Amino acid sequence: MTTDWIVLDIEGTTSATEAVHKGLYDYARPRLGLWIEAHADGPQVKEALEQVRAETGAATTAEVVAVLHRWMDGDVKATPLKTLQGQIWAAGFAAGELTSHFFADVPPALARWRAEGIRVAVFSSGSVASQRPWFRHGDAGDLSAYVEDYFDTVNAGPKREESSYRRIAEALGAEPARTLFLSDVPAELDAAAAAGWRTVGVARPGEPNATAGFGPHPVIDSFDRLEDHA
Repeated sequence: MTTDWIVLDIEGTTSATEAVHKGLYDYARPRLGLWIEAHADGPQVKEALEQVRAETGAATTAEVVAVLHRWMDGDVKATPLKTLQGQIWAAGFAAGELTSHFFADVPPALARWRAEGIRVAVFSSGSVASQRPWFRHGDAGDLSAYVEDYFDTVNAGPKREESSYRRIAEALGAEPARTLFLSDVPAELDAAAAAGWRTVGVARPGEPNATAGFGPHPVIDSFDRLEDHA
């Protein structure tokens, strides 16, 4: 093996896009206003509200929620939205109201990588607060023991920027050339490759990027086919 670390995207890579957009988004959407009002004094909620208001001019809670709904409709990767969604989802997982989805090949692959001495981290646009319960409350059980670290656009940076991957490698103490990134988004793979990482595109049947052009990146449709690239 030439890989010390495998860094995973979530949506479209480990888990179906529909599970996020329908399951999680539909859960968070009607709860945003109530959550903001109930946790208005929380430092993360305060910061998120300040960011929305500074960016959009929204004043009332209703106006802020309307902005957040528009961002959700447009799948905008906005930090304040991800923060609030992450808090709501974490509460939903803790209450047993949410269960995350993983493709069938993912749990055995995580176990196999652990046995082979390969370490695993996650880099997703969803907040770390939502990533942790996602792996803890899966339809295949608790997978969190296989993941050593989590990164999002707050603690690492945008997923399509080379500097984010350099930051992650430094945080992990990982050698870029021995770090492998798996994602269904070609632009993210380009950024990781520019930072010296090895990359493999994930084109799962039925997913939005299944027919995307991955350029120079090797492509798999299941983690079972990763062995030739790890």
